[in-house]
Amino acid sequence: MHVAVLKGGMSAEREVSLTSGGAIEKALLALGHSVVAIDVSANVVDDLLRAKPDAVFNALHGRYGEDGCIQGVLEILKIPYTHSGVLASAVAMDKPMAKVVFEKAGIRVAKGVVAHKDELIAGDVMPRPYVVKPSNEGSSVGVKLVFEKDNFHFTKENWPYGETVLVEQYIAGRELTCAVLDDVALGVTEITIPTGFYDYDNKYTAGGSVHICPAQLPQKIYDEVMAMALAAHRALGCRSLTRSDFRWDEKGDGKIYILETNTQPGMTPMSLSPELAAYAGISFNELVARILKTARLDG
Repeated sequence: MHVAVLKGGMSAEREVSLTSGGAIEKALLALGHSVVAIDVSANVVDDLLRAKPDAVFNALHGRYGEDGCIQGVLEILKIPYTHSGVLASAVAMDKPMAKVVFEKAGIRVAKGVVAHKDELIAGDVMPRPYVVKPSNEGSSVGVKLVFEKDNFHFTKENWPYGETVLVEQYIAGRELTCAVLDDVALGVTEITIPTGFYDYDNKYTAGGSVHICPAQLPQKIYDEVMAMALAAHRALGCRSLTRSDFRWDEKGDGKIYILETNTQPGMTPMSLSPELAAYAGISFNELVARILKTARLDG
């Protein structure tokens, strides 16, 4: 096949996407495909029409690439593409809307509110500790933890992520993640952080986090995380590969809470989904091949 790899783009996750895209290009070439790499810009339509690909491998992360926007462009151009479609991508990326879907599907979420940023400038909108999140960014971009004694002041200057803010109850406990491929949960990884929390820097800096794969958990908890990840994948209407993140409040109420589902998980050397695939006996090249086989249009 002649495959266009979309990477880079205009989101806060551009650099990670470039790394993911580079790894995918290498795998596709090894699999015998011809590849054209497109660093996505406002000229993406012209670039795609010039490239004339049989399919697109979407390696974009974050806004415009993971939120249904590029998927809509590809639908209009009638070019089959990998990962989830327009609606699933848009809903998963919109954290407040995804929470509504999860709750309707019986998947446990943290208590939270959607507030205007002016409300946070005026003061706390829920009891501390809580987590402040952009409504539609990925990779923990803009996420802030606010604890009881923190000298935290929300200002317009430190919030370039839109008018609304998702504020959620902070769930203490263990950070877990589970990838789903072709409607099958691959396994569970626990993420431990030497310092701070699992923010953007700790995700993509060597030594910033430690992955324990498979997670050393009671079997009941391990199985429940896998079931919740698959339920989230299905509730959102996703296809191909997703990865859902969780907190297990081991020392509190003992319950597992879903944080979010990523429809375009990272494919870098430090990424969790390829690691979970390898644990399930799927090499990186095979993972890329299986994702490419799912390329299609929504309709």
